[in-house]
Amino acid sequence: MLTKINCAKCIGTEAVPVTVEVDISPGIGIHLTGMPDTAIKESIMRVATALKAEGFRIPGKRIVINLAPGDIRKSGTGYDTAIALGIIFSSEQASAGKIADYIVMGELGLDGSLRTVPGGLPVAQLASTTGFKGVILPKDSAREALAIERLEVLYADRLSDILRIISEDCYRTAFNARGKISPFPCDIGNPDRRDSEIPDFSEIAGQQAAKRAMEIAVAGGHNIMLIGTPGSGKSTLAKAVAGILPPPDKAEAIETGKIYSIAGLPMQGMDKRPFRAPDKNITLAALIGGGRNAMPGEISLAHNGVLFIDEATEMRTNILNALKEPLENGEIIITRLYHRIRYPAYFMLILAANPCPCGYYGERGKCRCSEPAIERHLSRLSGPLGDRIDIRVYMPPVPGEELTAALAAEDSATVARRIAAAREIQKERYKGTGIILNSMMGFEDIRKYCHTGREEKAFCEKVIDRLGISARGYVRMMRTARTIADISGEEKVSKEHIAQAASYRKAGII
Repeated sequence: MLTKINCAKCIGTEAVPVTVEVDISPGIGIHLTGMPDTAIKESIMRVATALKAEGFRIPGKRIVINLAPGDIRKSGTGYDTAIALGIIFSSEQASAGKIADYIVMGELGLDGSLRTVPGGLPVAQLASTTGFKGVILPKDSAREALAIERLEVLYADRLSDILRIISEDCYRTAFNARGKISPFPCDIGNPDRRDSEIPDFSEIAGQQAAKRAMEIAVAGGHNIMLIGTPGSGKSTLAKAVAGILPPPDKAEAIETGKIYSIAGLPMQGMDKRPFRAPDKNITLAALIGGGRNAMPGEISLAHNGVLFIDEATEMRTNILNALKEPLENGEIIITRLYHRIRYPAYFMLILAANPCPCGYYGERGKCRCSEPAIERHLSRLSGPLGDRIDIRVYMPPVPGEELTAALAAEDSATVARRIAAAREIQKERYKGTGIILNSMMGFEDIRKYCHTGREEKAFCEKVIDRLGISARGYVRMMRTARTIADISGEEKVSKEHIAQAASYRKAGII
């Protein structure tokens, strides 16, 4: 008897249909086909033990298990449950009921319990778009699936729970995840960030120019570089960005959530953008993604959010160079034997670094670094990578009077409101164009959306010639100028906006 169970496989952030076919006929042996990996081949022993624990058996006949389509490599332990159900139904130990209405995924424990598998959110989205009634998943995977509306999300703790769910309506109600389990794990924040640890803008002494630059960067999604001496507040200012990021919309939250789901990490709350801060010793695979199963890296985990790299000059050159592709294209493509996997990677980049090897450039009596040493130190942040930075800010040491002064400073909530207003302007301006933020504008978009008069154009030409700004640099300068105008609530880009944007192209010793 042939039985078919609906499953899925995640390729990048998208899930594709997979059908587990089980046929039992006279003969001996268990045969597994359909390009399974080692984990799936090993599943037979897990499945047999789990079936025994749940009161079922492996029939002493010829069992053929096929994972279709046969041209896609299958990996992971998520097919355990489907294989077990296929054996139960094909050997007529239980009725298949309404199993055809659902996509079923889950790893089996030896006691018959279901364990979480990565990809619950993409699998749920696949079910929603391909006409399935719902999904049956382990509890934590079901939490992710709840992000997809108008889909029946059922959870099961054991293999026997699934048999009850598909046979009786009362059990479908009992195991319906909506209203019974919280949409996200309790640890919904980024593991690298807790809300209580996010600095407030009001806690940062001085550095008004740097705060202003950071507000502009966040408002328009611009990449920013902070250069300053130790203790000047670079890292604190960068970390404070997590408190002024506007919440993502529904589509952005699901897109980012799918990446976390694939990576098997706790999902972000739907009202939070990711803020990733990888260590300076990170490997290339951990940054851009890779490994045997081509998992997403830090640049993809920062999608629709922020990637903060501290002590950037101490990173290996190949690591910094790897940022060029995602900064230019908003995605990363990982090539493997059977697939070219695309992961989205549109993020705002924050780089922080000391101005020289000792860190105290310009401070009399402290810095003894030679000019060649300083040039070598900063060379990693120049060239193609540096050309992709919209805003450069030098943060000098904070004077003693500013450290001790009891001056009232704007808090993060105030700054966040201005940023939200500026982003709303951009949302209305670019509606239906595919552009979301000013930082995504191309050359033709600059002509269309950066409204300038004759005086502004003449001034812009002088700035380009005087500062030696490249074509790419011009586009980035005008993107920034457009954002400055949006924060000010002005439709026209003025000379003052252009001048301020140009000052960020050449700042400090960079």
